[in-house]
Amino acid sequence: MKPMRLYPLTLALGITAAFLSPGSALADPGESLSTACGSQLSNAEVGRIAELSDVTTLNGAGLPRLETAVERHREITSILVSHHDWRGLFSIGLDAVEHEAVMPLQRDPAAFADDEWAHSVSFELLRRYLVNVHAEFTGTPTDPAWTNYFALTRQCDASPARVAMAGYNAHLTVDLAHAVATSGTTAEDVTDFYKIVDSIAVKGGSIVTLTKAEYDADLGPLWRFYFVGEGLDRLAGNSQPSELLLRAADSGYNTITLANGFALQNPQTRPGAEQEIDALWRTTDSALDVLSRLGGL
Repeated sequence: MKPMRLYPLTLALGITAAFLSPGSALADPGESLSTACGSQLSNAEVGRIAELSDVTTLNGAGLPRLETAVERHREITSILVSHHDWRGLFSIGLDAVEHEAVMPLQRDPAAFADDEWAHSVSFELLRRYLVNVHAEFTGTPTDPAWTNYFALTRQCDASPARVAMAGYNAHLTVDLAHAVATSGTTAEDVTDFYKIVDSIAVKGGSIVTLTKAEYDADLGPLWRFYFVGEGLDRLAGNSQPSELLLRAADSGYNTITLANGFALQNPQTRPGAEQEIDALWRTTDSALDVLSRLGGL
């Protein structure tokens, strides 16, 4: 299968992007954990999500541990979606691709050259999200890209599609690079890496359909823009794109993420990789924000 080529709003916004911050500021720390633009969760439901997202209780290793994490996330998703809580805007799509694309591969003993690595990278990717969900539902600090996402979920006049894409940006720009590093990815794992990320792209239709059905949010235009670069001219105009985003457009977004993951493994290149990852998710978020405004999404 041809590697998925992500073009995440890659023609930068020139001078505009430099002045745009991510889509929102921190939510009020005193704000209730039980509501984010949906009906109120009960205290028991908030507690249950906190319990399910506690990765310190995920024992074992390999496929059984990954299976447990995926099922925990499914229950979290079910609770959020039942309340149309906007914090489920990303979870609903993640749950779909986990069950329809990623886990069928993970359960196939012939799918990967190194099953142990494949189980590890998928677990690490989900684990990072669960850590941030746990922080959100226990009132503790989240990672910057997820802070941006969770703050957006409380901006009820925002486009829910744009909010959802902030989650995919955090997941694929930041968390995937760190999962690559933490799982000890080597050059021998590259083919399997693309097999996993390709499976996500193939099931993109399910993400769009479910998000529309449950949240009445048309993710399609932003999703297509993120994954295939559709409508880059809407952002490019006559502005000069940044070097960082030009590199992402030229090389393919997953290639940049993979390279950043490799760089994170080396103490000498890790600081530069961390800076690049931070700059990339912020610039992508700014582009998402502008595209949302231009398209009325």
